Amino acid sequence: MSEPVDVVLIGGGVMSATLGSLLQQLEPEWSITILEALPRIAQESSNPWNNAGTGHSALCELNYTPEKGGVIDTTQAVKVNEQFQLSRQYWSYLVEQGLLPEPQKFINPVPHLSFVWGADNVDYLRRRYEALKDHPLFPGLEYSEDAAVIRSWAPLLIPGRKKDQPIAATRIVGGSDVDFGALTDELVEGLVARGAELRTERKVTGLKRLKDGTWRVSGRHVVGNTPFELTARFVFVGAGGAALGLLQRSGIREIRGYGGFPISGQFLRTDDPAVVAKHQGKVYGKASVGAPPMSVPHLDTRVVDGQASLLFGPYAGFSPKFLKSGSWTDLFASIRWHNLGTMVAAGLKNLDLVWYLLTELLASRKKQHAVLQQFAPTAKQDDWYRITAGQRVQIMKRGADGKAVIQFGTEVVAGGEGTIAGLLGASPGASTAVPIMLDVLATCFPDRLPGWEPRLKKMIPSYGTKLSDKPKAAAKELKDTAATLGLAV
Repeated sequence: MSEPVDVVLIGGGVMSATLGSLLQQLEPEWSITILEALPRIAQESSNPWNNAGTGHSALCELNYTPEKGGVIDTTQAVKVNEQFQLSRQYWSYLVEQGLLPEPQKFINPVPHLSFVWGADNVDYLRRRYEALKDHPLFPGLEYSEDAAVIRSWAPLLIPGRKKDQPIAATRIVGGSDVDFGALTDELVEGLVARGAELRTERKVTGLKRLKDGTWRVSGRHVVGNTPFELTARFVFVGAGGAALGLLQRSGIREIRGYGGFPISGQFLRTDDPAVVAKHQGKVYGKASVGAPPMSVPHLDTRVVDGQASLLFGPYAGFSPKFLKSGSWTDLFASIRWHNLGTMVAAGLKNLDLVWYLLTELLASRKKQHAVLQQFAPTAKQDDWYRITAGQRVQIMKRGADGKAVIQFGTEVVAGGEGTIAGLLGASPGASTAVPIMLDVLATCFPDRLPGWEPRLKKMIPSYGTKLSDKPKAAAKELKDTAATLGLAV
């Protein structure tokens, strides 16, 4: 067998692309091979029509600011915003170095808004605004209960609404819309130009650690069904929903007890220029009782290939597949003796989620449109059509107390003494690709990290610190990255 590859990245999405980019900056002599099962990269969760592209920074997502004991808890919102700033800083560095040309191809300025109705929700949003308005990572946060003001921010929200209905909205003009598919394409193109190898239509089916500590990565060519095999010193499994099964096949003990439950998603979409022109923003509301965080309803401006569209959703669906291109047996194939109890217990503890999914699956097109009209009362059904978004796999595991839980975020699972790592979970996902991959570096390369830190701080100025602790530094970084990426401050 030939000399081992230094790094094998399984899956051609934004996570693998980000990790490959970071490692190529830190260790330019390392060999990198990307294995993607599909004919093209970024066709699953990184595809722009398989996600909302919000650039999740908790500017408008109300699930990151829950009410606890009558107090608005901003902890998660600040954490997610801090993470997104790391991504923005790294993208800005790559743009400045000419390694990511034309930022408008993958990121565009789009205001982020929260919008609620009903007296209780208005009271909640008012208190959320008070909790965040002076925070250095939420500059320029605006609040209004005036229908005329809200209409000037997002015209589709007001016409047709009852005048006596209590409403409120917040807005930050410094939000963004991110085409993670275009970003992935640009990152991988740069990787290949500087020596990495991209192999598409390569489906990985086996991972085995060898006696010398390297990994044998095996699989088959999708075209022709012929086998392939290579060895790697380090393996990253960034294969979206397929990551769970591959990590299980690797035999690492760290994956024991983990299960996954797939949730599909659908959006209503319109490309009608007359409708699109009436809405400029990403407007998030409050989730239904029992709905997972990724199902928070939102009406979004999307910019893909320079063209603006509107998306509304998501509406939950179900498929046992772990990827849109996956197998109908994915869910059942993921069941092991060590995770069966976890999966059953997590399901029993979350019957409200199960009920939510059932009601969503039974919802008619008319009922789905009625949900859209809660945001845009005058929306016409004929102007919108339904698209299927990407598959998401929720993590099920045992918590610190030993009890089964469903985890709605993302999680890095590493094993083999740091020679293999994989990413499980969903939202906020792609928006926090850079901090997540920094966690991979810290977990898997602790001996190299001290030598890498000066370079990392050059690429990501706030690396190792918290911008929220340094208001002046936060203001400077937000201004600098906005200028480089063509965003509003």
